[in-house]
Amino acid sequence: MPRAKQRTPELAEHLLTVAIATLSEEGIAGFTTRRVAERAGTSVPAVYELFTDKAGLMRAMVFEGFRLLGAELAEVPTTDDPLADLEQLVPVFRSFCRTYPRLAQLMFARPLADLEPGPDDRAAGASVRDAFTGRIQRCVDAGLLAGDVSDIAHLLLALAQGLAVQELGRWLGSSAPSIEHRWRLGVRSLLAGLRP
Repeated sequence: MPRAKQRTPELAEHLLTVAIATLSEEGIAGFTTRRVAERAGTSVPAVYELFTDKAGLMRAMVFEGFRLLGAELAEVPTTDDPLADLEQLVPVFRSFCRTYPRLAQLMFARPLADLEPGPDDRAAGASVRDAFTGRIQRCVDAGLLAGDVSDIAHLLLALAQGLAVQELGRWLGSSAPSIEHRWRLGVRSLLAGLRP
């Protein structure tokens, strides 16, 4: 009788969850395929069979991070105020970076194209971009912002990513009110500069 297949999509999903938790809790120094396999209750060969090697596992974690972030952004409701709706995406991005600081660093450390994304991976990255561009397009259509939608999305995401890095490095201020103020000031100043 043939042995039941153990390298299943469910195991791959479980390994990704455990790998993200391992990176979050133990940092890059404690992140090994052996440690992930131990914590997941499986073997190192199972990790390699599913992800090829440590780099393959980390690549999969990047795209899983984009899927998680895209899902969180998709849950942000829309109202009849397009500009406020756009602004509401930034705290979600910030919260994701604060919840998964090491994963966010891994996600934004290199160009997505370098990871040779497949169709599902491209869709994960696109979900984040589309959340922003869709809301920016609403603002442009309503005459609240002027400019190329893609340019505005790049600027807003770069600002949010930069502020998140500054906050995680404790360079954005020494008190919660000053940090909150700088986030608001940055986003609102950028958007104000893009008004017609």
